[in-house]
Amino acid sequence: MGTLAPSLYMEPDPGEEHWESEEAARRYLLGFCWDNYQRHCPRCRGRRLSRLPDRRWRCRRCRYPFHDFTGRWINQGRLTCTQWLRLLRLFAQERPVPEMAATLGLAYNTTYKAVTTVRQAITARWTDPKEQSPGFAWPRPELSSPGESRGRAEGGSTSPVFGVREEGGRVRVRLLPSIRDRILHYLEVKKVRKGTLMYTDRFAEFDSLLCCSRARLDAEGGKPPRTGVYLDTDSGFWRYARAKLTRHRGITPERFPLYLKELEFRYNHRNEDLFPTLARYLCDFVPPFGG
Repeated sequence: MGTLAPSLYMEPDPGEEHWESEEAARRYLLGFCWDNYQRHCPRCRGRRLSRLPDRRWRCRRCRYPFHDFTGRWINQGRLTCTQWLRLLRLFAQERPVPEMAATLGLAYNTTYKAVTTVRQAITARWTDPKEQSPGFAWPRPELSSPGESRGRAEGGSTSPVFGVREEGGRVRVRLLPSIRDRILHYLEVKKVRKGTLMYTDRFAEFDSLLCCSRARLDAEGGKPPRTGVYLDTDSGFWRYARAKLTRHRGITPERFPLYLKELEFRYNHRNEDLFPTLARYLCDFVPPFGG
């Protein structure tokens, strides 16, 4: 017999004791999953549900079976709720992946995939859905292993370019679908190249154009300078982000958007506790990025 979805009766607790047991961790995360703590069908949003024996629910309107985390970022991978919360705390503290893996007792690849999922959840929240183009798709949940998408990029595809604008202590990093890395060569603007990272002086309304590219991008008339543009002298965001980007060795053009959007998020929330916000993002439904 169908019943109304029950209230969860538990608001997210800002304390740090929610991972003492798996059930407490699960209740904490469920508080971020449902508006007004009421379950509904993730497909048709119907609220008349039947309880199934395996902790799942079935929608009486569209017959869709689901569990509490169906279709959400947290459903990527096989971490328990307790492991997810511990990982989020370590991620908020910017611990390196090998240290996270050792602390959590997980394999490196498992931890790396989970961290990539967190970065994808951040990117989904901090990206305008209109920032899409036929030639570029945001990294998908299934592309979350080291080197998994490398072959596709080395086949000659170009890399996306981002516009950076800082104002009032907040930064906006915007994908520019009409500009690709190879076009930067022809722009009459001062450029800086550091490894695979290329950024420019002020251009149009942006403080800089920024990309990560394997393409050979030399400035007109010779080798690009290594300093002396607006970002290097006047950007609080770049002083914050530059050292963090160089600390991550071997960032690929495919993964660079995730790191860049993570830094945008961290900079704009630099005086806040990131943990509850990350938990909320992790419980979001996965959007249809990339089609």
